Amino acid sequence: MQRLWRLLHWRYLTREQINGFDNYKYSAIDTSPLSQYVMHPFWNWLVKFFPRWFAPNLMTFLGFLFSVMNLVLLSYYDWNFEASSGEEGTTPIPKWVWLSAAINIFLAYTLDGIDGKQARRIGLSGPLGELFDHGLDSYTAMIIPTCLYSIFGRSRVYSVRPMRMYYVCLTVYFNFFVSHWEKYNTGVLYLPWGYDVSMWGSTAMYLFTWWAGFERWKFALPLGPLGSLPLGNVMEAVLHISAMANLPLVVINVYNSYIKRTGRMLSAWEAVRPMWPFVTYFVLLLLWPFLSPNDIMERDPRAMFMLSGTIFSNVSCRLIVSQMSQTRCEAWHWQTPMFVMSLLMSLWLPVLERPLLYLLLIVTTLTHWHYGASVVNQMCEHFNRVCFTVHKRVTHLDVTQQQQQKTLQEQPEEQPRTTAKQD
Repeated sequence: MQRLWRLLHWRYLTREQINGFDNYKYSAIDTSPLSQYVMHPFWNWLVKFFPRWFAPNLMTFLGFLFSVMNLVLLSYYDWNFEASSGEEGTTPIPKWVWLSAAINIFLAYTLDGIDGKQARRIGLSGPLGELFDHGLDSYTAMIIPTCLYSIFGRSRVYSVRPMRMYYVCLTVYFNFFVSHWEKYNTGVLYLPWGYDVSMWGSTAMYLFTWWAGFERWKFALPLGPLGSLPLGNVMEAVLHISAMANLPLVVINVYNSYIKRTGRMLSAWEAVRPMWPFVTYFVLLLLWPFLSPNDIMERDPRAMFMLSGTIFSNVSCRLIVSQMSQTRCEAWHWQTPMFVMSLLMSLWLPVLERPLLYLLLIVTTLTHWHYGASVVNQMCEHFNRVCFTVHKRVTHLDVTQQQQQKTLQEQPEEQPRTTAKQD
């Protein structure tokens, strides 16, 4: 029982990492015209309507839950991405779901934009809020493309097959990861333009689907002598381009940090060290669908999307912790043997492939949630904060003092002594 208790209360952050957060200073550059000239003025105006007792981390978490709500709704009505395929025997997603998805994604985007402004407004900005924000953003990287795929579905004519959408998801994960790898080396987070575009684009696409129906996406753009291009393929190309457009800038910024000596000036091996866990899972999760004896990507694409997104979120969170605390990043992830064994077992006993996939998804999800909750709790303890309120934690000393004061108040007042006169 003691071992289980220790496991459930496992502390992932080392003392070196916790101390490193004390010296952390936020440094980010946002050059997106959409963000600078449209969204930031809107967010600066909107945040003034929130009461000062509304915790920034609560804003962050509520925004994340709106994105999760989209994933839950679309998973319920379209688990296998067939509802919008237009094929016989499929049931379309109710129209109200698309309207709900548009509202949810816009609310998530808005709350994600004003949480930091609320923190600075009430004097609570710090590493806890940034870590919490970016940690949840790493999970959202899976949710956004997965939900968008339900608009087109796995149509054989007007969309792309699950494997090609899987490539899109991997590209989005890479874009998020490499942005924080850039900060790990340069000390500056250069915010990519693709995020604002993807959030506005997602909102517009959900609204259009609600208004016109998913059938309106079932046509191809004429390309003259080159033939035609289905809109599903256009979405695929746009997502790839928006995710990878940031890569040249990442290379340039890291290179300039070495030339100008403004970064951490790590050796080549130490600079690429955070990449190894990501590359390892990237290779494993690409091999699995190619080697699958049951064509697992066609049978259960959503489980593969969610599994890959969860493990890449965990790897990204560990990078963010090392980046913010300026400590050495891990070069090996502890769950790698589990993924290797699951893949090998699937090849040896194909009947176990799908159960192993779901078992791995459950274990990976629970361990990732445990990691996030434990890290946030350690940060709250260190900075004497309560995660979802603006108040500080009540320490043991404070409790003792309050109990002593209450005891003194409850005691009756001592009567003055009288001395009898001696005859």
